[in-house]
Amino acid sequence: MILHGYFRSGASYRVRIALNLKGLAYESQYHHLRRGEHRSAEYRAINPQGLVPALDIGGTVLTQSLALCEYLDEIHPEPPLLPADPLLRAKVRAFAQVVACDIHPLQNLKVLNRLRNSGFSEQQVTAWAAEVIAEGLDACAELISGRPGRFCFGDVVTLADICLVPQLVNARRFGVALEWPRLLDVESACLALDAFQRAAPERQADAEVP
Repeated sequence: MILHGYFRSGASYRVRIALNLKGLAYESQYHHLRRGEHRSAEYRAINPQGLVPALDIGGTVLTQSLALCEYLDEIHPEPPLLPADPLLRAKVRAFAQVVACDIHPLQNLKVLNRLRNSGFSEQQVTAWAAEVIAEGLDACAELISGRPGRFCFGDVVTLADICLVPQLVNARRFGVALEWPRLLDVESACLALDAFQRAAPERQADAEVP
């Protein structure tokens, strides 16, 4: 398998975590988002949307991080990323989608560049991203409020945790005050695991000094 990504991409980070949790070997190919390498004709031939990640599996390319994580979960069911109980599985997916569908798209490079091109100052752009992230993490904290366990939904890592950890990295990058003790406790539990450690942005071959 070949994972096309970028060290700072939160969506790529999610898939790296999932691959590591499953114990799957993969090769990384990097596309520098700030240099626009994902918009090249060569990369668009791989992913017409021009986004990362993309996962090449023997010549078949899959895209979209949540779809990739669920595909990996279906072909390599251990350890499971989604609970067996349908109701709890829906709750895990909902949490993951708050991050992947409601927070991340509004604070990613594509949207922020459009704000810059529309005349927003850098301070306004950063404030936009920070507000979007804080509102979303407020919701995430409420969704797992009162739930026991080391991770978002108990003592087993799920897709919710895979989405949360990269989003907290982005929160710090935009200067968000991290006022959610439960989310930070989950993050600490995740970062104690080798699968999360090896997936960290700073551990990737294309990582740059901030």
